[in-house]
Amino acid sequence: MNRREHLSQRPQRGLHRSLIPTMRPLDTKRKALVAVVDIGTSKTTCLVARLTPHPAPEALPRRSHAVKILGIGYCNSRGIKAGAVSNFEQVEQAVRQAFDSAEGHTFEVQSVVLSVSGGRIASESLSALLDVAGMVSDEAITRVLAAASPASVWNGRATLHCLPNSYSIDAAKGIHDPRKMLARRLGVDVVVVSVDAVVARDLILTLESCHVNVEAMVASPYAAGLSVLSEDEMELGAAVIDMGAGTTTMAVFSAGRLLHVNGFALGGHHITMDLARCINAPIADAERIKIGYGLAPSGDMMSTPDVGSDGSESRIVLRSDVLRIIKPRVEEILEMLPDRLAASPFSTLARKHVVLTGGASQLHGLPELAARILACPVRVGRPLGIGGLTNELKGPAFAIATGLLIYPQAAHLEHFGRKRHLMTGTSGYFGQVAVWLREGFF
Repeated sequence: MNRREHLSQRPQRGLHRSLIPTMRPLDTKRKALVAVVDIGTSKTTCLVARLTPHPAPEALPRRSHAVKILGIGYCNSRGIKAGAVSNFEQVEQAVRQAFDSAEGHTFEVQSVVLSVSGGRIASESLSALLDVAGMVSDEAITRVLAAASPASVWNGRATLHCLPNSYSIDAAKGIHDPRKMLARRLGVDVVVVSVDAVVARDLILTLESCHVNVEAMVASPYAAGLSVLSEDEMELGAAVIDMGAGTTTMAVFSAGRLLHVNGFALGGHHITMDLARCINAPIADAERIKIGYGLAPSGDMMSTPDVGSDGSESRIVLRSDVLRIIKPRVEEILEMLPDRLAASPFSTLARKHVVLTGGASQLHGLPELAARILACPVRVGRPLGIGGLTNELKGPAFAIATGLLIYPQAAHLEHFGRKRHLMTGTSGYFGQVAVWLREGFF
């Protein structure tokens, strides 16, 4: 029997920990094993990968390691609605099934990086100023970041990311590293991404019920951007729009930084349900018709697959009828994006560019329709620079899962000022429930 490798980089329980777990920076000189889980409305994915350091001259800010996938597992999701847990047992069964496929006889997953797409995910910009009167030290940077950082839980929201974007020294702005510079006043601008604490807590508890620790939680559009954006797109600026089954989320990047995150609870599953109701077909058949037809008008009819569950016969469905049903819903989703993008830093970018990811982005004709509605170039994004991908994993539907493998290389960019303590003896499943309730809601 092969030796099973334990995938865990977390400190022992009982140490400092916030409501949302924070990941330790990855050692740029050492190999690491990483496991990730993406629990979507339509599918649950688990990937296991080995991260190998790049030679120093070849390392990029968010790509210090080469990623090679070693284990793959995915299955249809159950018990998830719009990115939130609706049935614990069903989600647990799906996660265990994905784990079993990814682990095989070689690995034993003990901790994972987990994506979040539901819970009204959103971001806000915060800033702080600090009197320094001298050389800027590490201690001064820590203090100004702490002044700009929110509590880990406030008003029912939990912090996913706290990312310093730029510093200011007196009147000079846009400074990336102020260390050893002389200043009277030191300022910082940070982007804080948050989610409903209940949604985050339920996802963590579901993983804990599978005896797996959550090492970090990552906003799904942020992960998708890490996976599909080139270095030039990260620097010049782009918006990543992830169109999943239950949610559509977006992230804006520029100057190599995450600037904005938002989302809403509409996605590809709503398109499928509209079609299933209108043509009176099973959901699985409606999904296949949606994928086969899309929005591109070529030909005018097809036969629905044989339906064995209810004994009905195959029928003829006109492409024009399918287009008439699904196009209004697709346009509704896309037309919710311009106002949100206009209210974000995307509106200030000199070169506006949108990259689509997610399973729903694979609809034929969608990029052309999105380019017309968003009034900018649009392309479909696929994972970049990851080894061991199967043909299916190379598509936009797995952008989030592959981006989670890259996130550990960007974890050092995060800053979380406040930490909470786990009480001794509360490391179990129900003990953590009590701690989260006490610290998060009382």
